[in-house]
Amino acid sequence: MGKRFLITGGSGFLGINLVRYLLARGQDVTVLDLVEFDYEDCRDRIRAIQGDIRIRDDVAGSLEGADVVVHAAAALPLYKPEDIYSTDIEGTRIVMEESVKAGVKRIVHISTTAVYGIPDHHPLFETDRLFGVGPYGEAKVAAERVCEEFRGNGVTVPILRPKSFIGPERLGVFALLYEWAREGHGFPVLGSGNNPYQFLDVEDLCDVIWLCSTLPDDLANDTFNVGAAVYGTPRSDFQAVLDFAGHGRRISSIPVKPAVLMLRLLESLHLSPLYKWIYETVDKESFVSIQKAVDRLGFAPRYSNVDALLRNYRWYLENCSRFGKRPGLTHRTPWAQGALKLAKIFF
Repeated sequence: MGKRFLITGGSGFLGINLVRYLLARGQDVTVLDLVEFDYEDCRDRIRAIQGDIRIRDDVAGSLEGADVVVHAAAALPLYKPEDIYSTDIEGTRIVMEESVKAGVKRIVHISTTAVYGIPDHHPLFETDRLFGVGPYGEAKVAAERVCEEFRGNGVTVPILRPKSFIGPERLGVFALLYEWAREGHGFPVLGSGNNPYQFLDVEDLCDVIWLCSTLPDDLANDTFNVGAAVYGTPRSDFQAVLDFAGHGRRISSIPVKPAVLMLRLLESLHLSPLYKWIYETVDKESFVSIQKAVDRLGFAPRYSNVDALLRNYRWYLENCSRFGKRPGLTHRTPWAQGALKLAKIFF
C-alpha cells in the first residue's frame, strides 16, 4: 500500500530526484518549496505547494493526509546568515511541531556531514563531536538538536548525514568542474589531491531515505552517516571527468597555504562562491563510516564517486544549453564563479 509523502524543499536538487524515485514506487507526493515546482515530467502527478517552512500556515496546509515527511528544505551556505538561521533552525522546529499536530509518525530529517566541522580524524562516526563551521554548519547542528527533541512519544525521526551528493540536476559548485572540463580546461586541486574524499550519488541517498521511511521504528529511529562505499581522491575522481571530456587535460596541484589565503580574501570580498568549509577541507581526508546504515538499514550504495560524477557530468552536457547566464544560490543552479572564472586561462 502506498504512503503519502510530504517533501519540504521538494523543488530542489534532492527534491526532484526523490519525487521521481517515489513516483516510480507508486507513492503519493506533495512538495512544499519557496520556488515553483517546474519539472514538466512529473508536475501533473504530484501536489505542489509554493510556500515557506518559516510560515506555520504554509506548513500546516501542506501536511494534509501526510504519512511521512522528508524534511529536506534548507538555506544553503551562500544565503545570508539570518536566512540560514531562520530557515534551518526555526523552520525545522515549525515542520516538526506542525507534523506532530497533523498526526505524522515518521519525519526523516536531511542533515549533512558538515555538522562534524573540520575533523581531526577519519573515518567519522555518528558518535563523534559536532562542530559546525560558519552559519550553515552551526544551523545544521542546531536543527539536529531540534529533531532530537521530537524523538520518542510515538514519533520516529531518522536523521541522515549525507556526504556531498551529486547526480542528475546537480550544479552548484560542481558546475565549475563540469564547465571547465567541457571547455577543454584542466582543473586545480589544493595540495597533492591524493587525500581520500568521499561523495554520494543522489540515487543512493534516495534509497536510504526510502529505508528510513519504511523500516520498523526500532531500526529507523536513529542517526546515520551516508556516503559512497567506493571512493578515491579529488585527483583521481576529478581526473575521470576530464578524461571523459576528451581534451587530454589534467588535474593540477596548487600550494595549499597561499591558495587558502587567497580564497579567504575572495570570499570576504564576495568574489568567490567557495566558502570556508569547502576550501578548508578539500585538501584533507574526508570520509565517514556508513557501517551503521549498512547494518541497521540494509543500505547498499550502488554508485562510486566516479560513477556519480560521470552520471552528473553526462546530465550536465545534455542540459547545459538551458542553464542561462544568471547564477543562483542553490544546488540546481550554477554558482557565480567570480574571480575564479579568470583562473581558467591558467589551466
